[in-house]
Amino acid sequence: KQSGCTVFNDRHFSCENCDGCVSGGFDAATSQIVLCQNNIRQQSHMNRVVTHELIHAFDHCRAHVDWFKNVKHLACSEIRAANLSGDCTLMNEIARFKFGLKGHHQTCVRDRAIRSILAVRKVSKETAEKAVDEVFDACFNDLEPFGRIPHSKADAKRAYRDFQNRDRYTANL
Repeated sequence: KQSGCTVFNDRHFSCENCDGCVSGGFDAATSQIVLCQNNIRQQSHMNRVVTHELIHAFDHCRAHVDWFKNVKHLACSEIRAANLSGDCTLMNEIARFKFGLKGHHQTCVRDRAIRSILAVRKVSKETAEKAVDEVFDACFNDLEPFGRIPHSKADAKRAYRDFQNRDRYTANL
């Protein structure tokens, strides 16, 4: 709401059956988040999908993303969504049989952003990789609206508490 868009649960969220292994999506034309009810089997998975798609909705309101003509805009939002939604937590990566220590979170975010671009746009893998690489640092470090990468439920709660208190410290200046 503070980014310029009001959200109505009954209008901006839709549960539908989807093709393939897609879990959800953000429809920029209707500003609607679609949850693929036939492909989401656990609450934790749904939480990640909702968070991922809400990042896209936030970017749509805040940055006026040109989803269809500017692949760099799409790449940036996909990087942010993969980074901030929990898609690349250690436990999720272990469940995917992907292991790594140094820089693994960044590698996961990059790979998932590229996969997402390829899933929604008819572009070459090279085009998707180039777009992701060109905007990666700036978009990976853009942590709004959380202010941190929520690696756990506790992190998410701290981020929400920080968000609630963000104006408290400057209000009395």
